[in-house]
Amino acid sequence: MTRSRLLTAAAVAGIAALTLTGCGTTTVDTASSTVAVDSEDCRTDETTTATGPVSVTDSLGRTVDLDAPAERVVVLEWQQTEDLLTLCVAPVGAASTKDYATYVSAEALPSSTVDVGERGEPDLDTLYGLDPDLIILESYGDDDALLRQLEERDVPVLATIGADASGQLENMKEVFSLIAEATGRTERANKILADFDDHLAEAKKAVADADLQTTDFVFFDGWVESGNVVIRPYGQGALFTELGEDLGLTGAWTDEIDQSYGSGGVDPSYGLAQTDLEGLTAVGNANLVYSNDGTAESYVTELAKSPIWAALPAVQQGRAVEFAPGVWGAGGPRSNEQAIDAFVDVINSL
Repeated sequence: MTRSRLLTAAAVAGIAALTLTGCGTTTVDTASSTVAVDSEDCRTDETTTATGPVSVTDSLGRTVDLDAPAERVVVLEWQQTEDLLTLCVAPVGAASTKDYATYVSAEALPSSTVDVGERGEPDLDTLYGLDPDLIILESYGDDDALLRQLEERDVPVLATIGADASGQLENMKEVFSLIAEATGRTERANKILADFDDHLAEAKKAVADADLQTTDFVFFDGWVESGNVVIRPYGQGALFTELGEDLGLTGAWTDEIDQSYGSGGVDPSYGLAQTDLEGLTAVGNANLVYSNDGTAESYVTELAKSPIWAALPAVQQGRAVEFAPGVWGAGGPRSNEQAIDAFVDVINSL
């Protein structure tokens, strides 16, 4: 449900290392044009697609010029893949498509989308064999090795910043709008974002009268490493902390707590920390909200075996609640709508 080892434990490789691999020559059929997104929402979409030249300033301040809105798009990160699909633009190629299908349920990739390799490690032969008119990647600086290598070719590259702890929802909207501008789908994007704001407003009403023992909460996920449970609390600036707070909760994993109980500090982009089971004692009476991927090796199966877990106030009082499965924790508007609904269910169960 979360983005790489920074965002999931064992399922996906970390997003930090951006090394390139060439996997030999791959022949790809590029005869067909773009494929429509086969969803009810897109089949009934009546918004228009802009035409004519496009000039976009991306997240890194780079100017990306296109002769026309991009149609044959290759995308190298899941949030941006989801964004394209929500805009009713089916990418001709995407990274880590099998894992995308496992972790992102908000938008389904067409079977025609070609897997171009791992996120951060695309197969460049396959990528360029698709004859893209735009490549979208996630990058946090001009010194990004993958960005620099892609810039050496003649295909325009749109760099997007996927996470910003100073305002995750605002950044999500900015990235979505940026991709819409590059693909001529701004009218569609404006409608989707208006729907998102309405969805959040309705959710706030739905939980406005919730009578909670405490509004303090910690959302966390985790994994098992060398036989030990590793807990990853979502701290200040994390997307799910921001969503919970928008719905009336109070994030309890503070920077002060992390200094004493965390290991390595809170990630500056994602607001994610790391601790152990004992670290959860630092949040006292707070409600505990946790993700569970449902696999046999899930860290959640180990929680019930721990006397530390059993002694936590939230556990003893039935305020340790499992978050709805299949919600991607670093996605676009549709994934965030799923997260909002999941939080409403959590709050109503406390």
